[in-house]
Amino acid sequence: MKKSNVVNLIQYHVEHNNRAFMDEAFEIARDFDQNGDSNLAGYIMSLLSSSGAFTTQAYEADFDYLVKTSTSNRPLPLPDSIFEDVRGIINAASRDVGINKFLFKGRPGSGKTETAKQIARLMNRELLSVDFNAVIDSKLGQTSKNISSLFKEIARLSNQNNYVLLFDEIDALILDRVNSSDLREMGRATSTFLRELDDMGSRVVLIATTNLYDYFDKAVLRRFDFVVDFDRYAHKDLCDVAETILEQMLSKFEVRGRNARLFRKILSRSDSLPYPAELENIIKTSVAFSSPSIEGDYLRRLYVALVKNPTDNIQELKTQGFTLKEIEILTDTSKSSVARKLEDANVK
Repeated sequence: MKKSNVVNLIQYHVEHNNRAFMDEAFEIARDFDQNGDSNLAGYIMSLLSSSGAFTTQAYEADFDYLVKTSTSNRPLPLPDSIFEDVRGIINAASRDVGINKFLFKGRPGSGKTETAKQIARLMNRELLSVDFNAVIDSKLGQTSKNISSLFKEIARLSNQNNYVLLFDEIDALILDRVNSSDLREMGRATSTFLRELDDMGSRVVLIATTNLYDYFDKAVLRRFDFVVDFDRYAHKDLCDVAETILEQMLSKFEVRGRNARLFRKILSRSDSLPYPAELENIIKTSVAFSSPSIEGDYLRRLYVALVKNPTDNIQELKTQGFTLKEIEILTDTSKSSVARKLEDANVK
């Protein structure tokens, strides 16, 4: 603890600046904890809590850089490899052994943010997201100051184990696009972030996401305990994701002609399925735009959207392995007409 901490504490008390007083008190507690006196740090925290001066609910409203975010309970089928990493994160974070900083990397729409929300729900923790619009500032040196202020807010939570922090698209901060023309400013911001990250308490779980992993400095990557690669979806994994999403959409809309077998055939005809977020948008719009009075209209729309070279040629569809009933759905042609046209084609 520094002399300035004591002076600041007295000043804030005299000025009746309760918020600043609490920030300083948390800073002192964190300093004791980092210097090996965890008992004294805990005692200070207990005094603050028992005095009624600190309540989580009151402080969440005062945050300048942290925003309370809803968790998610939507179905999220992940590849086994990613699922095992996520389960490991939950196990490690629950044990409170100092493994609490994780980086999710992968292309847009691969499920990084959604997985972070699921983790917070599964751990029964509040989810707080960093507002980078408030942190990043074009004024010289201000971003570094804001980063320090952000971590002071995080320090209020440092002795609690009921929070998950989400640094969504952290490359906005690390790469500092706003000040990319000023390498010195970018360096200051990054250095401040690394220093604050090193000093962060171990009881709060931090999850960062990025689409630009290859541009990160190794000094940044070393600060994270574990990196999860979300670019590990095989075609079968994406088919499983698509079926789960479709089932969820069909439960919300009135449609005619549910046909899981035909949907799987459509998926098999797609050489390159999009990643989960884009896949969800395609399925959602196909079901929502479909006519509830036309059987399988949503399947026809999905065929056009997902297959690279869709066709309405009955003979080609038959060659691709679709049955008469399936061709009827995909072409909006009666089954008898489909059979007659195929028979005429065979005669020729």
